[in-house]
Amino acid sequence: MASTTSVPSGYEGRYVNGFQFYLQNSGEHKVICGFADKILPGEFARIGEDKKSLNILGVGSGGGEMDAHILSVLQSKVKGTPINVDIVEPSHELTENFKALVAKTPNLQKIPFNWNILTCQEYEKMIKDKKETKKFDFMHMIQMLYYVTDYSATIKFFHSLLREKGRLLIIHEAAKGGWDTLWKTYKQELCTKSISDYLSAGDIKALLDAMGLKYEEHSIPNTLDITRCFTEGDEMGELLLDFMTEQNHFHQSLNADLRAGILDLLRNKCSTEKDGKILFDCSLTALLVHA
Repeated sequence: MASTTSVPSGYEGRYVNGFQFYLQNSGEHKVICGFADKILPGEFARIGEDKKSLNILGVGSGGGEMDAHILSVLQSKVKGTPINVDIVEPSHELTENFKALVAKTPNLQKIPFNWNILTCQEYEKMIKDKKETKKFDFMHMIQMLYYVTDYSATIKFFHSLLREKGRLLIIHEAAKGGWDTLWKTYKQELCTKSISDYLSAGDIKALLDAMGLKYEEHSIPNTLDITRCFTEGDEMGELLLDFMTEQNHFHQSLNADLRAGILDLLRNKCSTEKDGKILFDCSLTALLVHA
């Protein structure tokens, strides 16, 4: 799970550290970049055809690593076409990381960014109060829908901001994967902080179907080595468990029975063992929603 868009305080400090450790070890950005390199060039060529400029929106962009890669792919397909980018991200810390990334990346320095350190709900209110709706050619929600309270309303609002031929990219944890198994099994115990509910890409597909929206689905397989989570006292294992369960110090926050149940589930129902390593299934699903 990645960038938060509902409760800014839930994505600062130790939780950010856990998130960064997860990204470094899961290879999540690498597999998403692989998807972007394979699928998005054709999409961008089609979206950018006959357009004098392109408006892009990142929702829950975190530190901007994925935005940077997606924008580089876009620039390669629409050379010479002006690109404008809006970012919605409630974490001050991650927004500063994103700005620092822009400052040291030459191709990003050519793009004007509009920074909105806001939750989805705050951004929606701002747009509606202005009564001047900006439309976008491409927008993405990567690992962020956990943090909103009304999934359908959020998707419906942002989808309404798409221009003709536009696309909304939603990347989320795959149905029946490790995350889905963990968080739905222990929903009552874990959905108590910034994540008040849990949904998988399968749940999002059901919402899109109910709204009558057309989309394409792409699988993004991935695993994470969580072997260190089973060595009590391992600092990095503890940090990873904190992030995976959204706890502040897993072994201190949860009682012994709950800890044992979660660790057993992680090992035996969410993961596979290979070469002595416990590999957590953190596969993703990409949904490209049509305007």
